[in-house]
Amino acid sequence: MTLSLFAHPLSSYCQKVLTALYENGTPFTYRQLSFDDSQTGAEFAALWPIQRMPLLRDGATSVMESTVIIEHLDLYHPGKTRLLPADAKAALEARFLDRVFDCYVMTPMQKIVFDAIRPAEKRDPQGVADARALIEKSYAWLEEKLKGRAWAAGPDFSLADCAAAPSLFYADWVQEMGLRYPTLKAYRQKLLARPSFARAVDEGRPFRHLFPLGAPDRD
Repeated sequence: MTLSLFAHPLSSYCQKVLTALYENGTPFTYRQLSFDDSQTGAEFAALWPIQRMPLLRDGATSVMESTVIIEHLDLYHPGKTRLLPADAKAALEARFLDRVFDCYVMTPMQKIVFDAIRPAEKRDPQGVADARALIEKSYAWLEEKLKGRAWAAGPDFSLADCAAAPSLFYADWVQEMGLRYPTLKAYRQKLLARPSFARAVDEGRPFRHLFPLGAPDRD
């Protein structure tokens, strides 16, 4: 069956799925969403009225939500890198770390970014402060959690790393780690050096001017 991904290169959750696809060289058609392509946007909206990227089309089946898409790929289109460990306990750890990165790094990071898009009179300073505090708590917890690990959930690259890569990539743009979290910072650099994620990052470079807070001149 032919795979199609409705996505945008700058989106963190799209980069999460793209990393999984590139990791295994899985063939797919990139249906890039753009204000200039109303036809693709209309098809996406018809398939998923909530219109949250990304969406994977596997034949006649639509798969939504980045974590579920990656699990779907691992189940139906497995490659050399198994993104969910075969061992049930190890798989639980990968799923847990996936949730940590999505909920406690990616979500507060997006809160800060989306707040910057709002008109000044509708911004939420307290919400942004709370989001920054949650990112710092997450950084501190992850700093200890990842010590001695090759990858987020253990010795092998997994679903958890697909989630970690865009989460930490963008979070460091809005709440820089600095020198406070050497383990986490080194892990972020390791993710950026992974060819699958590096490709996703490179594809997003032409769109960095759209980042509301201004993309830093690095990475």
